[in-house]
Amino acid sequence: MKNQNVTIHIIDDDSSMLRYLSDLVSTINYRARTYESANDFLESYEDDGIGCLILDLRLPGISGLELQQQLASNNIDLPVIMISGFGDISTAVKAMKAGVLDFLEKPFKGQDLLDRIHNAVNKHKEDRARNHDHNETLQRINSLTRREKEVMDLVVKGVLNKDIAKELGISIKTVEVHRANVMEKMKVTSVADLVRLSLEVKDNT
Repeated sequence: MKNQNVTIHIIDDDSSMLRYLSDLVSTINYRARTYESANDFLESYEDDGIGCLILDLRLPGISGLELQQQLASNNIDLPVIMISGFGDISTAVKAMKAGVLDFLEKPFKGQDLLDRIHNAVNKHKEDRARNHDHNETLQRINSLTRREKEVMDLVVKGVLNKDIAKELGISIKTVEVHRANVMEKMKVTSVADLVRLSLEVKDNT
């Protein structure tokens, strides 16, 4: 039974290599989608959820490296495993600098690629989970009123209620109300958790 939640996208202009890679992927019960060029991939790619991209370095038209550089602008967050029959150290370095997760030179052992696929899929799961949490936190922050955001900013800086009241020109009671609303909307029970969420958002923006 195939794991319908994981799709391995494979781009290679060698039809026999495409078949080999597709068959290899099927041995670990992942779904495979194959493309003969980068253009084919860009025109037909749909976000199937978790997965990765196995990308040949040398392709007709848009090269593997050029495609890697286009993925971000097309909002495609798939981890990339680049393969090449002409690979060398400088090419691998260029690929890594362009954001490639892994580089494998042909000929390679099937198990070596499968190991890298597992790593890429796990990374994609972690990245998606992290992005989901980040977006959820942003939605919570955006649900705050302007005044609640002001109070939250001061709370996470460790400013006391009486000093917040003084700085914002409101009563301590009003600060307490806003602070309670912030804790409820942010779905936290302690200032420490509020600080952690605030730092996570800043680290990811």
